[in-house]
Amino acid sequence: MSSQSKRDPAPGPGVAQSPAPSSAPSKALAPGLEKLLLATDLSEASSAATEEAFKMAERLGASLLIVSVIDPGSLLLPGGRFRVRVDQVRENREQAAQVLVERGREEGIAVSFLVWTGDPGDMIVSAAEAEHADMIIVGSHGRGAVGRLFLGSVSEHVVRNASCPVLVVRPKEAAPN
Repeated sequence: MSSQSKRDPAPGPGVAQSPAPSSAPSKALAPGLEKLLLATDLSEASSAATEEAFKMAERLGASLLIVSVIDPGSLLLPGGRFRVRVDQVRENREQAAQVLVERGREEGIAVSFLVWTGDPGDMIVSAAEAEHADMIIVGSHGRGAVGRLFLGSVSEHVVRNASCPVLVVRPKEAAPN
C-alpha cells in the first residue's frame, strides 16, 4: 500500500509528479473516474495507450498515474546472466517517465509515476489496487491468439484480474501502401 497521502503525495525514489491542474473540468463528466493508471513499458509500442491516457485524463479532469514494471526475467541471457542491469533499466524508465510528467505539467494534468520490478501483469494489478486507480489503460502489442498462447499477455492478465475497469488500446495500424 502506498505510504503517500491521497491529497498531497510526496514523491520518493522512482516517483515523480506534476502539480494538480488549477482549472480541471467538472468531475460530473465521469463521476468516479478521478485517477487513471497507465500501464506502460515506455516504448514506442506503448505510444497509442499513452496518447489515449493523456486524452482521457484531460477530458475527464482526472489525474494520471504512470506505472512501468521491469520484468527481471526479460533481462536474462541464456545461462542466467543479466544482459543489462536492473538499475540501468530503472534509470532509463524514470527518465522517460519524467518526460511524461513534464508533458502533464504543460497540459494541466496531474501526472505521477511508479517504476516497479516484478511480473508485469501482477504488479500492474497490485499498483492499481494500492493506488486506488479508477481505471487502467494498457496497450496491446497486437500479437494475436497465437502470440498470447506462447508468450502470455500482460494486457490479458490485467483484464482478467483487475478489480477496476481496463481499457486495452491497440497500436495504430500502418497506412496501406
